[in-house]
Amino acid sequence: MWNFPLFPERASTGAHDVDFVFFCVMLVILFFLGLILSLFVTFLIRYRRGTKVNRSEPPDTNLKIEVAWVVIPLIISILLYVLATSVFFRLYRAPGDAYVVNVVGKRWMFTLQHPEGKREINELHVPIGRPVQLQMISQDVIHSFFVPAFRTKQDLLPGRYTTLWFEPTKVGKYHLFCAEYCGTNHSRMAGSVYVMEPADYERWLEVGGSNITLAKQGEALFQARHCGGCHGPSQAVRAPLLDGVYGSQVPVLREGDKVPHFVAADQRYIRDSILEPKKEIVAGYEPLMPSYRDQLGEDDLLKLIAYIKSIGLGKEAAR
Repeated sequence: MWNFPLFPERASTGAHDVDFVFFCVMLVILFFLGLILSLFVTFLIRYRRGTKVNRSEPPDTNLKIEVAWVVIPLIISILLYVLATSVFFRLYRAPGDAYVVNVVGKRWMFTLQHPEGKREINELHVPIGRPVQLQMISQDVIHSFFVPAFRTKQDLLPGRYTTLWFEPTKVGKYHLFCAEYCGTNHSRMAGSVYVMEPADYERWLEVGGSNITLAKQGEALFQARHCGGCHGPSQAVRAPLLDGVYGSQVPVLREGDKVPHFVAADQRYIRDSILEPKKEIVAGYEPLMPSYRDQLGEDDLLKLIAYIKSIGLGKEAAR
């Protein structure tokens, strides 16, 4: 039987909210479109040439109509704003227990890294009924992670982390697109999201994947780069210790500062400290660290961040 769906399937908890905002906006648009067109046709017929109507002393103002034409659309706009903003904040703030997957966009593919160590390209496997948060960055140009069935879309920016979260509600396979033109093969930058039953997902993680978690991979990279020579307990060069630093407030000096100010030691801070170590210098330390800008890719940076986060939050976070 011929089937032509007007909208993608709804497969996440936020899809219904997004569609509700969309239909409310469309209802307002159609109402005013119908009102204006009906008045246009009415006046066109009534005042066409040759009709016997009173055309003397036409009114040039009507205070009631002018006030209504300003106040009513204003009230409708405010209500739509409140509705859309409330939905936006619900979709923007991920639950605290969300399952975190790292995403790197590059021409022309998405690479996705699970905390358990499994890596995917242009595919994402997730369990049903569990909030999933994507922590994303681009390695080259602007990309956009778009899953129509989840009603979620977020740009991946070079040099800046962005986040996106969803909670799948239906088992199945759903389209994944890059929704930002990124070059010659942009149209080929597509893939699939697979929503699985929790038991099936656990089996998928164990088959053909790495047993080394993302934090453990970061620890191996940390040691291979001899970072512990400066940041370890038996440091050869005086540098800040990293145990417990993630999530804390760090006193830093920027160029021209005489008094340190505090910044949060989050993903942005750690990434900048590796690539631009002289941008924010920890108070009390010399700017001796070299830049790793051309030596580490975004995938490696995410591994290092996962490791530093694990030693900051304790052994429980490293699992």
